[in-house]
Amino acid sequence: MQTITVERVIAAPLEEVFEWCSVTTNYERSRWVLRCTLDRPGAGAPYGVGAIRLHTWLIGRFDERVTRYDAPHSFDYVVDRSFPPARHEGGSMTFTEVPGGTKVVWTTRAEVAIPFGADLVTRMFSRPVVARVFRSILAACERELTGQ
Repeated sequence: MQTITVERVIAAPLEEVFEWCSVTTNYERSRWVLRCTLDRPGAGAPYGVGAIRLHTWLIGRFDERVTRYDAPHSFDYVVDRSFPPARHEGGSMTFTEVPGGTKVVWTTRAEVAIPFGADLVTRMFSRPVVARVFRSILAACERELTGQ
């Protein structure tokens, strides 16, 4: 199992950054993301606890369920189903006010689901690609919220 963490400071208010990142249809503004839909709204907020989010990225398809939602500070999710198949121990995004904006930390723990060599394949191939997609999504957030 590999942990993938991407951090970025976005020069925008905490609430705006959280809102942009929690509404995953915004991820389509990254060239790595083809389609994101909200299949089932969550409790208390459309993307709140229990929300089912369907993501199709250039690297695969991910059916996610929000497991914790603490606006505007953090949310957690788990990938219930994916293609290519993966084992997922959960992901989270946290948002902290810092001088100059909002620090976002996006972490996920997963590995490809293959009978042998999963850790090596994940470390060598999947981990760098997933990190690149995460960085691309956060860059799209920054572009949209700051006009840069």
